[in-house]
Amino acid sequence: MNLAHHPPLSLPEELSGLAILALDMRWSWNHSADALWEMVDPEMWHATGNPWLILRSVSQTRFEKLAGDSEFATELRRQLTAREQYLAEPTWFAATCKAPLGTIAYFSMEFGLSEALPIYSGGLGILAGDFLKTASDLGVPMVGIGLLYDRGYFRQVLNAQGEQLAFYPSNQPHLLPLAPLLDEANRWLRIEVELPGRTLHLLTWVVQVGRVTLYLLDSNDPLNSPADRGITGELYGGSPELRLQQEIALGIGGWRLLEKLKIDCRICHLNEGHAAFAALERIRSFMIRSGQSFASALHCTRPGNIFTTHTPVAAAFDQFPVDLLRQYGRTYAEALGVSGEELLALGRANSHDTAESFNMAYLALRCCGRVNAVSRLHAEVSQRLFQPLFPRWPQSEVPIEHVTNGVHAPTWDSAAADAVWTESCGKGRWLGMLESLEQDLSRASDEALWAVRVKGRAALIKHVRQRVARQRAARGQDPPADPAATASLLDDNVLTVGFARRFTGYKRPTLLLHDRKRLTQILTNPKRPVQLLVAGKAHPLDLEGVRMVREWAEHTGGPEFCGRAVFLEDYDMAMAAELVQGVDLWINTPRRPWEACGTSGMKLLVNGGLNLSELDGWWAEAYSPDVGWALGDGKEHNEPGWDAAEAEALYSLLEREVVPTFYARDARGIPLEWVAKMRASMARLTVRFSSNRMVREYTEGYYIPAARELERRMAPKGQVGIAIEEWRRRLAEHWRTLHFGRLSVSQSDSSLTFDLQVYLGEIEPADAQVEIWVEPTDSQSCAVTTMEPVEKLAGATNGFIYRATVAADHPPDHYTPRIVPRKPGVSVPLEASQILWFR
Repeated sequence: MNLAHHPPLSLPEELSGLAILALDMRWSWNHSADALWEMVDPEMWHATGNPWLILRSVSQTRFEKLAGDSEFATELRRQLTAREQYLAEPTWFAATCKAPLGTIAYFSMEFGLSEALPIYSGGLGILAGDFLKTASDLGVPMVGIGLLYDRGYFRQVLNAQGEQLAFYPSNQPHLLPLAPLLDEANRWLRIEVELPGRTLHLLTWVVQVGRVTLYLLDSNDPLNSPADRGITGELYGGSPELRLQQEIALGIGGWRLLEKLKIDCRICHLNEGHAAFAALERIRSFMIRSGQSFASALHCTRPGNIFTTHTPVAAAFDQFPVDLLRQYGRTYAEALGVSGEELLALGRANSHDTAESFNMAYLALRCCGRVNAVSRLHAEVSQRLFQPLFPRWPQSEVPIEHVTNGVHAPTWDSAAADAVWTESCGKGRWLGMLESLEQDLSRASDEALWAVRVKGRAALIKHVRQRVARQRAARGQDPPADPAATASLLDDNVLTVGFARRFTGYKRPTLLLHDRKRLTQILTNPKRPVQLLVAGKAHPLDLEGVRMVREWAEHTGGPEFCGRAVFLEDYDMAMAAELVQGVDLWINTPRRPWEACGTSGMKLLVNGGLNLSELDGWWAEAYSPDVGWALGDGKEHNEPGWDAAEAEALYSLLEREVVPTFYARDARGIPLEWVAKMRASMARLTVRFSSNRMVREYTEGYYIPAARELERRMAPKGQVGIAIEEWRRRLAEHWRTLHFGRLSVSQSDSSLTFDLQVYLGEIEPADAQVEIWVEPTDSQSCAVTTMEPVEKLAGATNGFIYRATVAADHPPDHYTPRIVPRKPGVSVPLEASQILWFR
């Protein structure tokens, strides 16, 4: 793999290391490097946070001056040495994971590494960025696959009336921290993907993320038509056809890039269903190498694909019209050796419904060996969403697991927080196992923990005043040269509350405004005041969300809150970092259970911020009274008036618990009860909801077992896949011949014994498993006991008596026999969903 600066960068020899540092986005979490870039150009560093842009913008005269600066040379050498040591030091993965794994390819529609590379819109991308950073820290062998957008997601500006305006500034690649990927002949590497009647050419870019490489595909190639050059023009914009083209480029183009680079990719991790076409391209590639059919190749490659769903509602799945898929899938289906309708069936709940749209999440599930949600509660929601693919199976057995999301603490911690954690837990605390951190943090004093909040809040207020000054000046509200207009805005010593997220209906961003008089009283209490910082974007086509932005802008810009509430424009990663490092309390008010996980509140944990949140997503797992506050009763509500009831509960929590706790100080001015909550939250939750835990959980629980099963199925030349397909064919052909006979039950004081007559028809006994299933109660999960054949039925062909003995925990009529497919190494019902119940 060769890289090129585009266009070439001219640096004095003494400063050549700057280019290495600037193109390794480790600087986005290695905050010790901030001083280096501030020395180069402090104004541009604070304005952009983009070292590569700084190097592109600084004059040659400035470079020559820096080359002769001994202090700068010392700092440059220090940072280069630190980078070399980071890359060379032993990693958690190398020390603990001895099984062969190959490379994990992490596919995502967006990656949020830094505001300097704006190819993200929100939580999905931020998670993907944190994932790559953590893989680098832990030494997990991973590459990222994404798209380079010309305009990325929109930038938000509010006009004088508080209306959201959307702008799409162009991403100029030569100013971004990335480089073109060159082939062996030093030509720009291109990937070709067939579209109807033409070939799409995709340029390739490389982003270095510590030990991890992120590859980005870009359709803005002069070899393409004007329309096709715009395929990667905008994140989440345009028509369904453009969205489909993007997902073809990501999935098919991404897998072809891996093969072009000869990367030994064992695990393909789909971060949402957008990239599900990668699984199809993987099948096609294996078909060519092995000579297997599509069905056999699917069974061989499936274990190496992992699908993480983030969607809390079925309407949010990417779905495409049938005619559009027929147009784009006809030629590709031929390459796969299947008909167009067979290809379409992979993306339908009902394969026989020719009018049903094509669902990318359904395609992903049918091509992946493991499927997981992003929180415990979201797993239950996802089981309900994917239930149509597993008819007659209990919802609790729909094969959706969960790995709760986490955040990359070094990206989000403040300097003050980092100092306390370093003193208590050591500098390398996030690079390996975390088991001792809770106990280690107990060494921090109350004074040290409270100082984190005091310093963080003061820094945040300073940033907010600067942002508000720019916002007001842009609207012509304050003379730009008059600092007095914002100098008195907010107070360093007042309880500071943050509320920042995407503005859309289910997140209920205006719940706090339900009773504006009550909110005003809370904010303007003369003895115990509160100040509120609000930020967030609404998708330009989400008119309800746009209205909610305007509603907040109007109220924070008016006199009623007496300057105690501010709406901050253009919520991005830089602003998010400022907020989570500085606010004392984070409020989150989604409508349960529509928050799949939600990671914004996790980012406060390392900084000692506390959460007040609906019992949804991650907070449903994290909450206990000693770490924060909870809203709601942990149930789903759709009845009229529930929002009003929760608004009342929110105001009451603030008035009766949150505010008094913050202002109850000892003689030193420390709120001891508040700091006790901080300590518990920091020690227990920061570790539990870190991306370190998350990536280790994926690696040990998903990647390594998946790689092992993939190897078993693919060698030699996919014979296991052939056997699985033959087994599935037998089941499909003969399942209808199964039936039950008589069921008898005998009962003792402590047990129940079931004897069941089973006629297997044309099904081999080894291909089916007879079970006794008990219906779950509110406090229990379902229990399944395997029944064993004890004797043949006299006078019957392939008939047996099956028996099972279970504890008498339920009445006999609560138990129901059933028959399900069985084959060692095959995941049921994910890979075979037949089921027959005794009735």
